[in-house]
Amino acid sequence: MKTKLAIFALALLLFGTAEAFAQPRTEVQDRAAARRLLGRHLFSLQWISWDYFGSANVTLRRGLYSIKGEQKGRGNTDFVTIIGEIETIKAREFTMNGTITTQVSHINNGEPCVREGTFTFRVTGTRKYWRLQEMQNPCDGVTDYVDIYFR
Repeated sequence: MKTKLAIFALALLLFGTAEAFAQPRTEVQDRAAARRLLGRHLFSLQWISWDYFGSANVTLRRGLYSIKGEQKGRGNTDFVTIIGEIETIKAREFTMNGTITTQVSHINNGEPCVREGTFTFRVTGTRKYWRLQEMQNPCDGVTDYVDIYFR
């Protein structure tokens, strides 16, 4: 009887908590949009430059899309970085959970502004890029246009 109870307890532990060990996956609601998002993209923050872009790379591993990117200013210490996991991909938007850090000499006394959480990037009208929808800079009340361009 003890053996059966031990086997049952082990099975419950292994199979009953399988969700707790499940790897996170991106919810893909539009496959064409997911294909468009995958790969290397131009990346920009308007305060740094719309002439000299950075890059952001979206990768797919075990069903999870991730993003990592950077744009650096020329001749100064300005930059924007993005890193995170993409939670959902829809036809005209995606959400990511991660970190966006900006540093611009004339904003927030030139100090880095770190944002963490879930962010939405959306295509509007006929634009050829996804724009961060949480545009209000939490550190200095300005509007940040963080854009990820189609390939």
